[in-house]
Amino acid sequence: MNVNFEYDDVKASNRLEIMAAKKLEKLLDKFDFIVRADVFFKKENTSSPNTGMVCNIRLSMPGPRMFAESSLDSFEASIANSVDELHRQLQRRKAKMKSR
Repeated sequence: MNVNFEYDDVKASNRLEIMAAKKLEKLLDKFDFIVRADVFFKKENTSSPNTGMVCNIRLSMPGPRMFAESSLDSFEASIANSVDELHRQLQRRKAKMKSR
């Protein structure tokens, strides 16, 4: 799987890339049809202290792409939340693929 990282108003971080790649590797172990992942990090100005660090993840695979977005108080939490959402979506996709 190929993983691309993009940063918007955020300094590039090797630590964040390693963390995201490890979590995405776990998804790839369960769902081997994933071809590519695009991970986007950006900061938003929000009035809430619990949001603002955004992590978007887009997965490419056969069929429609999958996308998850999370805005929490840290990039680490946003990554975890986005990966969890993608895991749920992938489970549904895999169940549909088996039923056909």
